[in-house]
Amino acid sequence: MTKAQRLRALPSVDVILRDPQVMALRDTNSVAPITNWARTAVQDCRNQILKDGDNFDAPLTAWIIERILSQSKMDLGQRLQPVINATGVVLHTNLGRSPMSDKAIAAAEQAARYTNVELNLESGRRSKRGERLMNLLAQLTGAEDALVVNNCAAATVLVLQAIASGREVIVSRGQLVEIGGGFRLPDVFRAAGVTLREVGTTNRTYLSDYESAINEATGAIIRVHRSNFQLAGFVAEPNIDELVLIDRPESVAVIDDLGSGCVSDLSPYGLHEPNVLESIRSGADVSLFSGDKLFGGPQAGILVGKRRWIEKLRRSPIMRALRVDKLTLAALEATTEIHLAGDALTELPTLRMITMPADQIKSRCETLLSQFDQQQPIELVPCESQVGGGSIPGSSLASFGLRLTGYPAHRLAQRLREGPPAIQARVNDDSVLIDLRTVADNELNPLAEGIRSAMLRTMPIQPTGTSPE
Repeated sequence: MTKAQRLRALPSVDVILRDPQVMALRDTNSVAPITNWARTAVQDCRNQILKDGDNFDAPLTAWIIERILSQSKMDLGQRLQPVINATGVVLHTNLGRSPMSDKAIAAAEQAARYTNVELNLESGRRSKRGERLMNLLAQLTGAEDALVVNNCAAATVLVLQAIASGREVIVSRGQLVEIGGGFRLPDVFRAAGVTLREVGTTNRTYLSDYESAINEATGAIIRVHRSNFQLAGFVAEPNIDELVLIDRPESVAVIDDLGSGCVSDLSPYGLHEPNVLESIRSGADVSLFSGDKLFGGPQAGILVGKRRWIEKLRRSPIMRALRVDKLTLAALEATTEIHLAGDALTELPTLRMITMPADQIKSRCETLLSQFDQQQPIELVPCESQVGGGSIPGSSLASFGLRLTGYPAHRLAQRLREGPPAIQARVNDDSVLIDLRTVADNELNPLAEGIRSAMLRTMPIQPTGTSPE
């Protein structure tokens, strides 16, 4: 068949849309994207014929439909949907970091309708957005005032721009980190319009380094959480208690970028992280942290501290661009109330998973394992979980999981992701590991069904010297 003949033989989009395989896509997709995929696939086929018509001899309709089905799978993989986190990484950035509590989810659902986001129902007058939440955050942390923006990077930009724009900000060289997504702290400083004044060395910075760097151009001193790495060995740096005691002009603020937002004492569990409450007690002018890490709430950047500085941030021209929506306010309010009630370790999924004893996880693994045939290649193994999300770097949590063998590991992991339900697992030593630390109790039965389904859809590894029938 010549190139011209193949072009004339191209099926129309209408014909493709009536194909049974394409029609079946309507169970999970609307007509609009399916039609767009069909048009794109037909055009791709036409381009392929024009480019290499003499060698392109694939059945046209089958080629086009395969492209459409492939596109539908890609779209499904990108569509936001529930995922069972079986990786053992509690604050998994790719999975949205902290899962919210039932109370926070319910609060966000209620706020999705009309809600008094800027209305005092008692007086009938307009109120400040999130006023009650700010009071709760101040009460929880012991700060004079609080403010919330859309993430901790935004909080950093806001505090630097509002307090030290056009001036110098002193920071230790050992804290010039790169955070997620390739964003580097020096770039954030430049975006905020401040000049970076580095002091000390990568591994050792002394109080005298900060003191000697203060001059007429100084706008602030900042301590930065190192996020995903830690320094060990021959290291030294002042703590926040020492930094706030530095002799400095009143116009020079001490900013404590805590990152992970720990407000609970995790030391009984062998975990140590800078604590927001301790930062405020030390006298930091502004302390900032994430809402969706160890705080256990939605994505947000939370700033707490002295009223004079927080009010200055609130009046910043960029504050409106950084403010959070009503769903975040509602979920964060519910999360803060849980902390204030002293129920964080039991009601916040993140902290409950982090503090779960390994023996309890082992018992859950045994319960799940009992749902499988003894002949299936699944075994209970000890493993290590991670806090993740730039929190408590270098730490690990003793855990247990199920190891799935006898299948190509990456193919089985793909089948698990494809679901339903979608399951994100770990691939270790040519096997798939299901770490139950990060799996909720109500996900155990769907997890078992998902594992069975994935195994049925994956070709087992054939023993050496044999071939599949």
